[in-house]
Amino acid sequence: MVQPEEPEFQQAYNELLSTLKDSTLFQKHPEYENVIPVVSIPERIIQFRVTWEDDNGNLQVNNGYRVQFNSALGPYKGGLRLHPSVNLSILKFLGYEQIFKNALTGLPMGGGKGGSDFNPKGKSDNEIRRFCVSFMRQLSRYIGQFTDVPAGDIGTGGREIGFMFGAYKSMQNQFEGVLTGKGLTWGGSLIRPEATGYGLIYYVEKMIEKSSNGKESFNGKRVAISGSGNVAQYAALKAIELGATVISLSDSTGTIINQKGISPNQILAIQSAKLQFKSLKEIISSDSSFTTSSTKVEYLPNERPWIHVGAIDIALPCATQNEVSGDEAKALVSAGCKFIAEGSNMGSTQDAIDIFESERKSSSLIGSSIWYAPGKAANCGGVAVSGLEMAQNSQRESWTSEEVDQKLKDIMINCFDNCYKTSVTYSSESNENSLPSLVMGANVAGFIKVADAMKDQGDWW
Repeated sequence: MVQPEEPEFQQAYNELLSTLKDSTLFQKHPEYENVIPVVSIPERIIQFRVTWEDDNGNLQVNNGYRVQFNSALGPYKGGLRLHPSVNLSILKFLGYEQIFKNALTGLPMGGGKGGSDFNPKGKSDNEIRRFCVSFMRQLSRYIGQFTDVPAGDIGTGGREIGFMFGAYKSMQNQFEGVLTGKGLTWGGSLIRPEATGYGLIYYVEKMIEKSSNGKESFNGKRVAISGSGNVAQYAALKAIELGATVISLSDSTGTIINQKGISPNQILAIQSAKLQFKSLKEIISSDSSFTTSSTKVEYLPNERPWIHVGAIDIALPCATQNEVSGDEAKALVSAGCKFIAEGSNMGSTQDAIDIFESERKSSSLIGSSIWYAPGKAANCGGVAVSGLEMAQNSQRESWTSEEVDQKLKDIMINCFDNCYKTSVTYSSESNENSLPSLVMGANVAGFIKVADAMKDQGDWW
């Protein structure tokens, strides 16, 4: 089932199984244990070579993948990641998480993931176009609006989605909603770039509200954020809009920190420069909004923010998997952090999650310790709006920003309520003063929905 050379997938599998066993689910419904071996094996794995020509006329070869993990709730749905780190273990872990994340949105979507070890950084537009056409030449025979609807992910933005969609349309002679993240003039949805970051903030809003009995909000909170891509950018902008102070952002080269708060103008400058694949180090040294004495930020090379941000209220990992270690989790607890929610997938190591959950369970007063929300719940806003894009494509409609944003907010509120109520229902904990486990609630709620659909369709009995 799980191979020793697949550490990321092993971690995701163990995290799900351990929380299910810690709940009362198998005591109340022992038949659900039969589903674990079934749901943990992909329905189909497609691996192929992608050959393309660089600008010097040299032939290049990359590995291409699509993991079609589970279609019990609808067509496979999940992003295409273009990054040198891409391998089967990472894509299986992402696809596995995607099954339950998509279930938590309440929309009819299965789970899948794909991509390639191709690196778009430093490539010309023509090289990226040639790669995308070659990639889609292989993938197009396995996807479709009722079969598998891929989306963007790390390294796959609007440019790449456009090239892939054009190739698919030409090869299949069909204009259909087979990809999400499309351009607004040809089937894309408003709020899609913002969706994961906005949705993350809407989810944390509910955490703050629930833990304080409605007495607190984002206003006045100090927020540490990692990453500086779409998720981090829009989470930061929405948090600032709600009155928070954003202390940090980061990328693979290092971290920027401003204890007085990173400004919206600085975030917009990062957003613009990131389109040219500039690093934070390059951005802050060349953009005037970072160089004046009143707006200057501290740059920490090769560092993540968590042990450097000082006193904070909220931590939002928005970069990549396993970006919060056990030691960093301890630092966040010591810094007084009350809420941590993942904008990235599996952003915390198991050691970190254990520390967050231990602190939560040992609290003698509701709201006095840290409360952790896993990525499969807190960052499901991105795929939720991808699902809304699919609906608009099917209906040949285009909804306003306000309509999409309100639907996104409703989905995130419903997701939080589902995680919270499920955790209360299946909790085996004795401390009534602690807040319920959102990681357990998310895993049990998503698992039950998928398992019930699989049973109805005869996939287990």
